[in-house]
Amino acid sequence: MTLFINWAIKPFSMALLAWFVIAHLFRPYLAADQIASYTAGLIILAAAPCTAMVFVWSNLTKGDPHFTLTQVALNDVIMIVAFAPIVGLLLGLSAIVVPWGTLVLSVALYILIPVIAAQWLRRWLIARGADGALQKAQQILGPLSLVSLLATLVLLFGFQGEQIIAQPAIIAVLAVPILIQVYLNAGLAYWLNRVAGESHAIAGPSALIGASNFFELAVAAAISLFGFTSGAALATVVGVLIEVPVMLTIVWIVNRSQGWYERAPARTAQGVVQTPPSGT
Repeated sequence: MTLFINWAIKPFSMALLAWFVIAHLFRPYLAADQIASYTAGLIILAAAPCTAMVFVWSNLTKGDPHFTLTQVALNDVIMIVAFAPIVGLLLGLSAIVVPWGTLVLSVALYILIPVIAAQWLRRWLIARGADGALQKAQQILGPLSLVSLLATLVLLFGFQGEQIIAQPAIIAVLAVPILIQVYLNAGLAYWLNRVAGESHAIAGPSALIGASNFFELAVAAAISLFGFTSGAALATVVGVLIEVPVMLTIVWIVNRSQGWYERAPARTAQGVVQTPPSGT
């Protein structure tokens, strides 16, 4: 169900929302030459489901860490082969022409090469046989990766800062489809897991993975395709801007609704429906 939300619902629902909200509902209030770029940025953002930050959200909901890890790994693998075709298809349907080579290069640079490099480094450290070599490397790389992520965010907001300050109305317009899509996908994933009788520890991460975005890839792809100061880059940065507070509200909803969730009939492995005791 998590994969269904991420790859069969999320990109296509965002394309529809972008078409309705950006290209039609608020079109008179936006620069005509940026409509296609805003739409492209929203589509790129939705086609990249979240990876690393999901571990934080899952931990806050006491989610199953093994399920979370499995879903993150699966999404990374699927993104390698599905991100470029889905983005190319949806942009093509929106009459936005983009070079396929740039899309494929973005996937290679920001997913494939880092994964291969990390696996090679891990194998090399283990093969050395030195006591704690892998742990020492992780202790060094952990803070560096966090600093690098923060530096990336600072640079992104630095390049887009003038537009964010000068055009608050456009930021609000771009936030509308993102917010609708986040709550729609989270709610759908959460409800489907409840209908299927999954435990709350599975449903929480499932809802959160379906709602959040791999904004590093989305921003990088938007910049590669349209440039630093484009509407597409701005749309993906808006996603970064609102992701943390929005995801925290979903965490709050998942935690507060646990009692309601667990009152649903639970399905056993034999398919027999069992109603929990009234006190649960």
